[in-house]
Amino acid sequence: MQVQTGYIYHIKDEFFDKINDKGLMINHENGKSRPTYFTIKDEDILWFIPLSSKISKYQPIINKKLEKYGSCKSIMIREIANKKSVILLQNAFPTLEKYIDHPHTINGAPVRVKDNLKEEIIENFNTLLALKKEGLNLFFTDIDKLKEKMLEEIK
Repeated sequence: MQVQTGYIYHIKDEFFDKINDKGLMINHENGKSRPTYFTIKDEDILWFIPLSSKISKYQPIINKKLEKYGSCKSIMIREIANKKSVILLQNAFPTLEKYIDHPHTINGAPVRVKDNLKEEIIENFNTLLALKKEGLNLFFTDIDKLKEKMLEEIK
């Protein structure tokens, strides 16, 4: 499988069993393979950003951040595949291609995020990484520890 930035994928349970990190979102809900993940390919590491359909849960959080800080880069609500989706950059984590279960498809075609949205997500993700380097960590998981584990697996 050729993994590409900007496509949506599902991850194997094996990853969650191996990592066992309480900061990661649950992989299955109501018997469905969820959530889906926007993917950023960064050399051997893949960054998975969970997507959610729970607009009413996250809109008030976004509103509070907008009111308090004037912007919100950690959670976005945008249209993906003709449906509103929550893009949870704060829940991003690194993984490897071997943990991808399958691409998310609609009518047999892999779901690809439009280029302008893909660029916006990548820009916000890079902003969160830069803030983390400056000492302001907005990620829910220990992405450094997870990335180190993934890099060790490659060796």
